[in-house]
Amino acid sequence: MAELSPFHLAFPVHDLAAARAFWGGVMGCPEGRSCETWVDFDFCGHQIVTHLVPGCDRRDEASNPVDGHGVPVPHFGIVLSMVEWKALAARLTDAGVKFAIAPYIRFAGQPGEQATMFFRDPSGNAVEMKAFADRSKLFATR
Repeated sequence: MAELSPFHLAFPVHDLAAARAFWGGVMGCPEGRSCETWVDFDFCGHQIVTHLVPGCDRRDEASNPVDGHGVPVPHFGIVLSMVEWKALAARLTDAGVKFAIAPYIRFAGQPGEQATMFFRDPSGNAVEMKAFADRSKLFATR
């Protein structure tokens, strides 16, 4: 795989203290620059920015049926190693994070077999974290 460039994603949150507690504390993302209205986090080498938008709550956004589940749309996330994914699933469970879709294996025995989980941050932003049985099959169709 070619070296990936870091992506940048900015999204709204209703409370910066809650965002810091979740993204910095629960998720373990180091904090970067910040001011009174936004905070940067290092999300596995990518830059995510939480922007304060009072009253923001994204819990009622759309979902799409995939593999028998209602996948929250929009969502974002990272492809981790299986070891990292299992550790994160345990950390989120221990922290009492409510899963939109609990950790499970999707497409078992098929190209693209993957572990996946969906959850929301305190402002309702949907996140999917996944890991592939064989990372070289990330874009496999067969």
